[in-house]
Amino acid sequence: MHQIPDPDQVFPNEYKTSCFIKNVVKAPNIFIGDYTYYDDTVDPAGFEKNNVLFNYPEFGDHLIIGKFCAIASGTKFIMGPANHRVSSITTYPFHVFGGAWQENTPPHLDQLPRKGDIVVGNDVWIGRECVIMPGIKIGDGAIVAAYSVVVKDIPPYTVFGGNPAKFIKQRFDEELTELLLKFAWWDLEPETLVEVLPLLCDPDLEKVKQALKIRLTATK
Repeated sequence: MHQIPDPDQVFPNEYKTSCFIKNVVKAPNIFIGDYTYYDDTVDPAGFEKNNVLFNYPEFGDHLIIGKFCAIASGTKFIMGPANHRVSSITTYPFHVFGGAWQENTPPHLDQLPRKGDIVVGNDVWIGRECVIMPGIKIGDGAIVAAYSVVVKDIPPYTVFGGNPAKFIKQRFDEELTELLLKFAWWDLEPETLVEVLPLLCDPDLEKVKQALKIRLTATK
């Protein structure tokens, strides 16, 4: 048997700057996969408090992050209640200040636009100080460049960056991308994953492509 890192550890290595955040998040509307980590030299275990902003579970939206994601220091996920009413003349949230203002306006959360869940796929790398806006979907294997503000969905295995974040390039050709999505290595059993790690880290992409074809054919 191999000695495999434990997904249920809070700090998986001696440096204690990387935190497997599924083990520290408590909000009922946040779901995070195994081995996804947040890296921060100050408070990596404070991810929920410091990096998921305006999260009120009663609003109904969710933050869903897949397995094996790498989230760099300062990245912020902006949840739906951060929004203001935009369907009327003013965006000012009179209701939250009480008194006659509250009596003469609809409940605050009921007025806000509904953008839906933030969903981040598997094996996604989000660079330092990124901002992910409400309702955004980021596909498997995507990379978000540091200091980006993500306001539109990001397809699998692409690189986006900037403010607002825009398409920079495809990571791989269409054939390899399709093979990777079918292979879904993040769902492998731990011992099987150890066996394929050399393949996942091999820069010879043509070799990887051929190996994936063989593996996928064998599983049919």
